[in-house]
Order: sequence, then structure tokens, then C-alpha cells
Amino acid sequence: MVVRAGNSGPEVLLVHRPEYDDWTFPKGKLERGESEEQCALREVEEETGLCCELGEPAGATRYGLKEVRYFRMTCDGEPRPQNEVDEVRWVPLDEAGEVLGYERDAALLSGLA
Repeated sequence: MVVRAGNSGPEVLLVHRPEYDDWTFPKGKLERGESEEQCALREVEEETGLCCELGEPAGATRYGLKEVRYFRMTCDGEPRPQNEVDEVRWVPLDEAGEVLGYERDAALLSGLA
């Protein structure tokens, strides 16, 4: 999860996926031979164009057989939508739960405070 200091406090980066019409954190599938950390950095770059610095683990979610592990990340620059993402948005941390499309994602926000 990419975070930055905003004018009114911390902000988190969310992406919109038109295929699912949802707002979520950048994420994706682990490729063969790739670590979870490498996957997290690659997926953020593929979906937002941002090269980030990896921080500490920020939690995990599970749905069906899939488990997604998240890491706190920081970056310089502004994101731009790419690949399966059509919109990116910096959202104040205290408002992100209202924007996120899944309760399992909103539950992860407490780890970023």
C-alpha cells in the first residue's frame, strides 16, 4: 500500500479497475521465482507507473484460495493509470474506508495509521 504525507494528514493510493468497477489497493499475482516483496513493487509499478521504496509488511487478506500480502511503500512522483487500471487517486487515510470496494481492504487501513 502506497502512502504519502498529504496536506491534511496521511494519504493512501487507490486504483480503480473498470473490469470489476471497484476501488482497491494496487495488487497482483506472484510470478514464478518472484518474492512477495518483488511482486508488490512490480505490481504497483505496472498499475501506477510508480517506482516505490518497500517498507514493513502491512497485512494480508484472503478471498477464496487467494491470499494477498501487502507492504507499506513510499514513492516520489505522481501515479498514472496503466494496464487494467483506468483511474488512480490519493485518498486521505481517514476517508479511504468509504472509497474502498471491499471490507477486507478497509480492515487493512488501521495498519497504516
